[in-house]
Amino acid sequence: MSQDFLFQAVIYLLAAVVAVPVAKRAGLGSVLGYLLAGVVIGPSVLNLVGQVEDVQHVAEFGVVMMLFVVGLELRPSLLWRLRGPILGTGSAQVVFTAAGVTGLGLLCGLAWPVALTVGLTLAMSSTAIVIQSLAERGVLNTRGGQACFSVLLFQDIAVIPILAVLPWLAEINGGSAGHGGGAEAHGHESALAHLPPWAQTLSTIGAVVAVVIVTHYFLRYVFRYVAASKLREMFTVVALLVVAGVAWLMHLVGLSAALGTFIAGVVLAESEYRHQLEADVEPFKGLLLGLFFIAVGAGLNLGLVAAQPGLIASLVIGLVGVKFLVLLLLGLGFRLGAGSSLLFACALAQGGEFCFVLLGMGGQLGLLTPDVSAPLSAAVALSMTLTPLLLIVNDRLIQPRFAKLTPKREADAVESHDNPIILAGFGRFGHIVGRLLQANGFGVTVLDNDPDQVEMLGRFGLRSFYGDASRADLLAAAGAEKARLFVCAVDDEAKSLEIVDLVQHEFPHLRILARAVNRNHAYELIKRGVSDFRRDTLGSALDLGTDVLRAMGFRAHRAVRATELFRCYEEESVRELAEHASGDQATYISMARQHLENLESVFRQDLKRHHLDTEDAWDTAGPKET
Repeated sequence: MSQDFLFQAVIYLLAAVVAVPVAKRAGLGSVLGYLLAGVVIGPSVLNLVGQVEDVQHVAEFGVVMMLFVVGLELRPSLLWRLRGPILGTGSAQVVFTAAGVTGLGLLCGLAWPVALTVGLTLAMSSTAIVIQSLAERGVLNTRGGQACFSVLLFQDIAVIPILAVLPWLAEINGGSAGHGGGAEAHGHESALAHLPPWAQTLSTIGAVVAVVIVTHYFLRYVFRYVAASKLREMFTVVALLVVAGVAWLMHLVGLSAALGTFIAGVVLAESEYRHQLEADVEPFKGLLLGLFFIAVGAGLNLGLVAAQPGLIASLVIGLVGVKFLVLLLLGLGFRLGAGSSLLFACALAQGGEFCFVLLGMGGQLGLLTPDVSAPLSAAVALSMTLTPLLLIVNDRLIQPRFAKLTPKREADAVESHDNPIILAGFGRFGHIVGRLLQANGFGVTVLDNDPDQVEMLGRFGLRSFYGDASRADLLAAAGAEKARLFVCAVDDEAKSLEIVDLVQHEFPHLRILARAVNRNHAYELIKRGVSDFRRDTLGSALDLGTDVLRAMGFRAHRAVRATELFRCYEEESVRELAEHASGDQATYISMARQHLENLESVFRQDLKRHHLDTEDAWDTAGPKET
């Protein structure tokens, strides 16, 4: 290990340690801190580091890991639900941005293949900067944040056909390979580039299918084998091997490594090892992403900016301006709302990592000469640096104006009383519980975090208080110290568990009865010692099942008995399977199958009992007619 390598490692780490906490304290965010640290230690200022390109190739692995972690957090069902925004908003952003930039290029005198190349290139945004910045602000799961993610995912996919169309544009433009070449372009060249087109296509499809099949069917056995060794570091090694292996395979066939690892992450999102994988990869992701941001800052050519300030400023303003306008109009057109549309526009109005790749490829093919690609590269880097500042402006100047138009309601002052029951959540589930209790003369203090729901129910004479039940001070004001029961009926699984944890910690004397949104939610409640819960749809589903049995000829007493027998066995099954739900998946599946077989056996034995068919058994109206 050379002293130069150690020195550069010390400089990069020291720059991060000094700059990032300062930037965070100043309210600028960690991303801008990393970028500014890179500018300071880069060739344009202190020149403390050598070839930035060498570091950037390693640092780009941070983007790959980030997409893997994002994939782990996205279940296929959620991804399928996002298919509309991904295809609709994503494709519209790429098409309209490319068209706008291409039009400006034509006005500046560029040939149309060159202008189209520039337009397609600058349509890309920075996945790393946007997701990191939105995650820090806690807005990634908002409508604007989800729109940003959908567009970024589509852009990652769109890089593949863009790379395929560049040689065609070069041929039309009269360029030839070898005119200037870029390190980035060469680094991303497919190892299968010399195969016939049909072979390249089959190889690409085969690589994606291989990732899905191996990840879904094979890796669970590898993880189980490694987990049995009880060596934590080996699980980390396997996690890194998965990311590196998928990235290498995607690189081999000319696909985006980030897209490949994202697919692998989505497939593994249903795995019982998802949380462990995320925990093992997260530290490496954070470190390499920080290194990537520093490398982007260090690669900014301030000498070129100083030599051509007017040109660079015009390019940055043109790039950010066109993208901002297109994104804002798209946000409004797709009905994101004014506030979310402005967040959407501020977050994505920059160039991205793939811009450097596409600019390098354009140079290698002779489409872009150095006097075109160099200023564009500087403009892209500057636009990436400006993104955190745009988001700060959005946070501090733009969004507060919308907040004033629709002021955030403060929590209601809860009146002093001695009600024995506190009910959190007064929606479609909770208000039925609340009405039943109130109708029977029990005092209930109702809390709900939806001001519209509180106001609407108030019109019908159903009294509730607006407030967040995950706040200990609000629960104390609601009389939690004196109450006997706490009913958690909120419809958000994560919020429900947060509230349960808080109540158990702050008010341990309260008996908790809870609504379980689904079976997994029930498992989590059981782990927390909450045994009194009801699943959302179980009761109504069983009621309908009773009607179906009667429609099929069962007498009323027989249908009710069958339903109650099923209910008891189902509740018992949930409690028995809870301890195995997050463990070995094969064991869990085996036990679940055994429970189904036992249930069928119980029903077969029960149906043999003669008293079910006796004429003197109670009935209401006989079997229902179909």
